[in-house]
Amino acid sequence: MNIAYDVVIAGAGLPGLSLAIALARAGLRVAVADGAPIAAPVVDDVPYDLRVYAISPGSAQFLHGIGAWQRMPVERLTAVEGMDIEGDAHARLAFSAYDLHERALAWIVEERELRAALLETALESGVATHGAAPFVGLTFDTDDVALTVAPAGGEGETLRGRLIVAADGLRSWVRQAAGIIAEPRSYGQTGVVANFACERAHRGIARQWFRADGSVLAWLPLPENNISVVWSAPDAMAAEIRAMPADALAARVAAAGSHVLGGMTSISPSAGFPLSILRLPTTVAHRLALVGDAAHGVHPLAGQGVNLGFGDARVLGQILAERSPIVDPGAPILLARYARRRVEPVLAMQLVTDGLARLFGPPSPWLSAIRNAGLAAVDRVPLLKRALAQPALR
Repeated sequence: MNIAYDVVIAGAGLPGLSLAIALARAGLRVAVADGAPIAAPVVDDVPYDLRVYAISPGSAQFLHGIGAWQRMPVERLTAVEGMDIEGDAHARLAFSAYDLHERALAWIVEERELRAALLETALESGVATHGAAPFVGLTFDTDDVALTVAPAGGEGETLRGRLIVAADGLRSWVRQAAGIIAEPRSYGQTGVVANFACERAHRGIARQWFRADGSVLAWLPLPENNISVVWSAPDAMAAEIRAMPADALAARVAAAGSHVLGGMTSISPSAGFPLSILRLPTTVAHRLALVGDAAHGVHPLAGQGVNLGFGDARVLGQILAERSPIVDPGAPILLARYARRRVEPVLAMQLVTDGLARLFGPPSPWLSAIRNAGLAAVDRVPLLKRALAQPALR
């Protein structure tokens, strides 16, 4: 069975769903396909989702513009009003939303809450969904592209569109099938995530420590006195952390942060995900655009991966919405415009995060002196500090 759309989006993650909404609101016929079911997340007994994101003010504005942000329950959003960063020799760098004239540096949002809001908005906007339908074929013609999916126990479907958008993650099937071959480069690190209740109030302050053992520890504020922890550590150390009993892990996390929030109690199991970087020679091809992790991978130490994905969706959505007098959403001039507008912000964020990961990774005394002197120097120059913070606010 052949079904025709203007745009077919492969991947129902956060960037893919947000782009689908933006395009549908601009009057395009849009379908989203995914190998997994496209449904609202099941809420389990864990009080807060392990997957949380630091949504930048720019991304929040985009999500509000497409009607999704305002659907999320206010009590599940936490404003980051300050950020304290400490090097491995106690140099410090502090950012304040007040000093930067922002309501918040970021908003901490659970994946399940944001996904539910995006899915509800997408369905109300007329986006067609094809879930639990693994991708099995991709063919490009002069005037359109066809993605073949195979729903479990059902008849195969071919989704035809003038443009296909790969939003199917770091190891994108669509990207590979289109001949854009690239493997993510591993950092040899694992991001360990877990949630904790704290003895003291976090007061909306996110904290990050670049540690002498080569790990990076981040505490992100959740509602009430709870925090989400992301501990990016060498694989062996991460395995050790993940194997710890809940009480021992809570004690270790509290001690690693010098007990600035007092004692801690674990309120979730821990999970781990491998860390890598992905750089591509191009993010567009004939009737193809890449967004989100399918287009780029970054180290999570700056918490900007999902914001880059929303930036992709915002820019591509705007270009296609304003394409008149061009009718074809897959026209080469439009795709080239998208690639051109995204290359600089993505490359800049990759250079910053990759540079920090390399600078703070090796336990070298002379590197320690350089990196801590750099942190202290930035903290003393307000204009430099503002310039450093600005890309993360977009």
